[in-house]
Amino acid sequence: MLEINSPAVKGQLDVDFAEIYANSELFKRNQELIKELSTPAPGSNELYFPAKYSQSFVTQCKACFWKQYWSYWRNPRYNAIRFLITIVIGVIFGLIFWKKGDKTHREQDLLNLMGVMYIAILFLGSTNTAAVQSVVAIERTVFYCERVAGMYSALPYALAQVAVEIIYVAIQTFAYTLILYSMIGFHWQLEKFLWFYIFILMCFMYFTLYGMMVIALTPGPQIAAIVMSFILSFWNLFSGFLIPRLVGNI
Repeated sequence: MLEINSPAVKGQLDVDFAEIYANSELFKRNQELIKELSTPAPGSNELYFPAKYSQSFVTQCKACFWKQYWSYWRNPRYNAIRFLITIVIGVIFGLIFWKKGDKTHREQDLLNLMGVMYIAILFLGSTNTAAVQSVVAIERTVFYCERVAGMYSALPYALAQVAVEIIYVAIQTFAYTLILYSMIGFHWQLEKFLWFYIFILMCFMYFTLYGMMVIALTPGPQIAAIVMSFILSFWNLFSGFLIPRLVGNI
């Protein structure tokens, strides 16, 4: 049916199906039926709903969370590649700075350790920013349809998407932190390891949320990629590592 209604077939047959339907008796009967059903019965009350959505805010959050959870679980192309890249990048940085964690006697040694933490976070963080955009862009099309249908509001959807990302980013960060911490040779103390993990987790989260925000504010992935690159360049330049802050008269 769709092939017959295509513009190419219409041009070959020189037939306008829309005009034929508009002049048919079926069209007239359908219009009369629509008019009859659109007129309310005498004495009937207007429709009234106590809330805009049929379910409560908590129920919307639960439904959106499980929807996002299964959507991410059934997307190994995104998650498996993300974890694979995490392990590869962690091993590369670990080999480059092998057992440098206990060398803190010189200023250059401290700058080396600060540099590896900076570049390790920036490199994988920007990868997360770019990778999450395609997933959010695809889900946004479905979100528009379901939101118009009145299934849920925008806030539960956003909270669910962030909650699912937190789970995967937390696992990703743990693997990345374990590889870096052990191969670089930092002191094995639980408190130091947890501080290292929390610091990298917070950095990865704002990188990931930044990618989600950019794709939500722009019309499409192409423009989002341009905006992302522009802002990341500023982050890299003015983060305080490449251009350090002057202290006193130094």
